[in-house]
Amino acid sequence: LLSQFDPDNTGYISTEKFRTLLQRHGSELDPHKLEVLLALADSNSEGRICYQDFVNLMSNKRSNSFRQAILQGNRRLCSKALLEETGLSLSQRLIRHVAYETLPREIDRKWYYDSYTCCPPPWFMITITIVAFFIYNGVVLDRFVLQVTHPLYLKNALLYHPQLRAQAWRYLTYIFMHAGIEHLGLNVVLQLLVGVPLEMVHGAARISFVYLAGVVAGSLAVSVADMTAPVVGSSGGVYALVSAHLANIVMNWSGMKCQFKLLRMAVALICMSFEFGRAVWLRFHPSAYPPCPHPSFVAHLGGVMVGITLGVIILRNYEQRLQDQTLWWIFLSIYVIFVLFAIFWNIFAYSLLDLKLPPPP
Repeated sequence: LLSQFDPDNTGYISTEKFRTLLQRHGSELDPHKLEVLLALADSNSEGRICYQDFVNLMSNKRSNSFRQAILQGNRRLCSKALLEETGLSLSQRLIRHVAYETLPREIDRKWYYDSYTCCPPPWFMITITIVAFFIYNGVVLDRFVLQVTHPLYLKNALLYHPQLRAQAWRYLTYIFMHAGIEHLGLNVVLQLLVGVPLEMVHGAARISFVYLAGVVAGSLAVSVADMTAPVVGSSGGVYALVSAHLANIVMNWSGMKCQFKLLRMAVALICMSFEFGRAVWLRFHPSAYPPCPHPSFVAHLGGVMVGITLGVIILRNYEQRLQDQTLWWIFLSIYVIFVLFAIFWNIFAYSLLDLKLPPPP
């Protein structure tokens, strides 16, 4: 149809002709796509619309030029808000709820609601939870949680131990172990309630990056700041996701339309504070296996730092290219510098400081 309004085959159509086309055939389009098309026409300052932008929209793809047009426009929403729509099925209400929980702009919520197909499903958070917390501990070790008083606690090949820091896999695999059922329970609850909706919106690639970056930062932070302690638990990754989500809500407070957002933030902060307070208490509690202390709490702080830097940038820029974000490169560079610093610290500092480390398990 656009070719009728572009006889010279320039790839563009004037916004006036584009509006005429929308008025004539708007009833044939999905209302959410029609609304975004109208916003695209409103935001275009050059007086013309690119045909490829129209194709991208209809095929559920947003090119960089289309994103910029929406970002620079007045984002006038012509129809009622997504929250006011009635007659939705249970799955549609769930998708709408997730959109309002995670996205601050109505136009992004409608875009997500219209284009989400649950293919692929949020597999990363579900898989890491099931495999890490239940299959390994429950099937391989024949118990779901290894308490810090259990004989096999330190003799596990997964937890991070300062004497075994040369075994690089331990900087990641420590998330498979937990120091008690309450430690496991809080991490599972936060991971599923926060991580799964975030993955539904932002995809496995972005969420897994934030999660794993928090995990690595957590163990490396312990190796730098609490050099004699082991590390267990997935708190580094969980805190990275939760802190990024909470920071995103605070930064976009007026745009977040989720119900009871203040109550939800309070509950999340209470759970995080309780788990962190328990970790601090346990760290300084007399160890069941002296001279090796109980697990460190510093991994929590490493996860929070990743969440409020890299995590905030990733969650803020929904469906936008991170390569074009200056802050993304700044925070990524800081993270890489910290990782390199921690690697050199682990190689040289332990011998230079002449620390008395606990014996290997």
